[in-house]
Amino acid sequence: MKRARRQFKLIITCEHGGNTIPRPYRALFIGHEALLASHRGYDLGALGCARKLAARLDASLYSATTSRLLADLNRTPGHPRLFSKITRGLDPAARQDILAKYHAPHWQRVRAAVKEQLDAGQWVVHIACHSFTPVLDGRVRDMDVGLLYDPRRAAERRFCDVWKEGLVARAPHLRVRRNAPYKGVSDGLATHLRSLFPKHYLGVELELNQRDCIENRSRWRALCAAVIESLAEVLAAFKSL
Repeated sequence: MKRARRQFKLIITCEHGGNTIPRPYRALFIGHEALLASHRGYDLGALGCARKLAARLDASLYSATTSRLLADLNRTPGHPRLFSKITRGLDPAARQDILAKYHAPHWQRVRAAVKEQLDAGQWVVHIACHSFTPVLDGRVRDMDVGLLYDPRRAAERRFCDVWKEGLVARAPHLRVRRNAPYKGVSDGLATHLRSLFPKHYLGVELELNQRDCIENRSRWRALCAAVIESLAEVLAAFKSL
């Protein structure tokens, strides 16, 4: 007997898509313009890639463009790095106001979208699109792509195995690593959603090296294209994995 093909919905998110500071908080960031423009202010190139992913793969996109220096949308409330050194000293009421206006709406939208699809009997494949600085604290990070997942979850592990194989087959020069430069089980939106939806939710954080986005735009476009087309292939395979 043929095995039924798995039905799923693809959701793309981008938590660090921009470095906008809302007007009420701009005075706090006077003198911090260089910081805002750096990798600490936002994920360079991530939103553009997320938009291309969503358009090519007919996926829902949920993105945010407020700077992570206001509040980090990939951190759970209460996490010590939720607020930056610039906003951490605000009084509790001001910090709660920031969360209510900029953090909570993004999480609520994504949570609701995942729940809606699961309730309809679909799987959800969630790709959270991020990028990372090529040099951190003097250490060069020489990988091109990181695929972050929970290795205890068989579907996520297999999905990333197949994605890595497909990506390297398509672009052999790319250095692709799993659970690097960060651990897939670290605090974040995908980790939070796994705890809420232990079944039929698959969360992967895609991490792209910002090097080519800074130094060589044609190589960056090629990188994004390879990521997108290899994801299309693994999604087709996922229906029968």
